[in-house]
Amino acid sequence: MSMNSVPVLDAAAVARLLPMRECIGAMERAFRALAAGQAVQPLRLVVRLPDGSGALYCMPALLGHGEDGALAVKLITLFPGNARTDRETHQGVIVLFDASHGGVRALIDGASVTAIRTAAVSGLATRLLARPDASVLAMLGAGVQAGSHLEAMLAVRPIRQLRVWSRTARHAREFAEAAFERHGVDVATEASPESAVRDAHIVCTVTAAADPVVRGEWVAPGTHINAVGASTAGTRELDTALVLRSRVFVDSRTSALAEAGDLLIPIAEGALTDGHIRGELAELVSGRVAGRTNEEEITIFESLGLAIEDAAAALYIHEKLNAAS
Repeated sequence: MSMNSVPVLDAAAVARLLPMRECIGAMERAFRALAAGQAVQPLRLVVRLPDGSGALYCMPALLGHGEDGALAVKLITLFPGNARTDRETHQGVIVLFDASHGGVRALIDGASVTAIRTAAVSGLATRLLARPDASVLAMLGAGVQAGSHLEAMLAVRPIRQLRVWSRTARHAREFAEAAFERHGVDVATEASPESAVRDAHIVCTVTAAADPVVRGEWVAPGTHINAVGASTAGTRELDTALVLRSRVFVDSRTSALAEAGDLLIPIAEGALTDGHIRGELAELVSGRVAGRTNEEEITIFESLGLAIEDAAAALYIHEKLNAAS
């Protein structure tokens, strides 16, 4: 195939071809394939800048096989400091290959796929772990992932109240206004993480925090938490007391035990062992492990992001593009 004929899909095309509800379905199928042994999911390669300002992630994966499969790699940078500028924190590209012959099938904007598929996976975990009547959502963080996570939570639970907290009060106000205008949800900005979290039914942490923004004593029994923002071994959003109180699930044990500070720091403290992880998302989806076992349990989904999520999203986008042509 000539590279001249390879479709290049920007953020607008991704948003059109990968709506949240459809992406949640694509993520469920991807994790079912992973549970069935129909995926190759190596640990991502990370190149960190010496000054700690950013990193390059290389995330390859194979999902399925032959013409129906997805062979893909995402190359994406993460520069948290960009949040203070007009640049995106995540920037990159997904290359989708033909799994039968190796040809390039599409080049897809990586940041927009990451924003949607990350939230879709949290939506899938929430559907499996949160109480069915969960309706009060606390959003800690007001960036791109906050917006996509709100969409995902609305897709899987009857959210009637949204509480928003951000370190920058202006960002929280702007997010709250946009959320009300777009979704019509009852929304309030909060002065502290504690006031946002207390008595919430679902908590999404989508911050750039290095130290805990949620403490165990704030969290009510029965709460479900999607921990998304911290993605290195030395950073965390949840304190040790909260992790100890909770039933913890991860997207991948291998990834979590290499990169999830929410777990690795308590393990280093001697507060828990890797046995505290109750299961992976693929095991939940396939029914191999039990999720929530009673109404009082606190559940945590620790999200780091897997390359199969990008491969599944890229394949879905490509198939929709072809169907429309």
